[in-house]
Amino acid sequence: MPFMLICKASDGRCGTKPVFIIALLGAALPLLFWLCYWQGWPLWLCGFLLLPLAWRRGGIGGLLGWLGPCVALLGITALLLRSSISLLLYYPVLVSAMFLAAFAASLFQSQTLVERLARRLDPELPPHGVRYTRRVTIAWCVFFVINGGIALWTTTQSTTVWTFYNGLISYVAMGVMFGGEWLIRQRVMRRSSLNGVV
Repeated sequence: MPFMLICKASDGRCGTKPVFIIALLGAALPLLFWLCYWQGWPLWLCGFLLLPLAWRRGGIGGLLGWLGPCVALLGITALLLRSSISLLLYYPVLVSAMFLAAFAASLFQSQTLVERLARRLDPELPPHGVRYTRRVTIAWCVFFVINGGIALWTTTQSTTVWTFYNGLISYVAMGVMFGGEWLIRQRVMRRSSLNGVV
């Protein structure tokens, strides 16, 4: 995920490794689905890929700290039920829902998740910067609603459609969102500098 740096460890360091692993496995899951589909293997076998995430190690706090265990639970359930319509199809929906919950919940806290990241780079974040990070947080919430909704729709479609969206388009969309926000941020910072805003 492009926003893996928002997670803060209890010791003050940024716990990027667990979220990076989740993102890596998330990218591999659609490919494994396609392999199982192509080979005629049952889709629930993909649940083994998510089992390592059951280990909830310190490093990610709040709602996102439970993302790995929840995803692993989904994998365990799929393995136990051995359903022909695998529960793992809902993996991208679960991930989007949890990120949406984390971002949305931070809107009601003293600092949003995006503001926390911004303050790691600039501890003296000015008021206009705080307002900007709040708008970015809202934008990510909208993104997760749309992305999660499309991911939910793909669970009713063919394996090809599901794999194509959740294994490619979704990640491209995240990259575009992240890159677009970075470009806008540079423009906002430049404009603030020209206007003498400190």
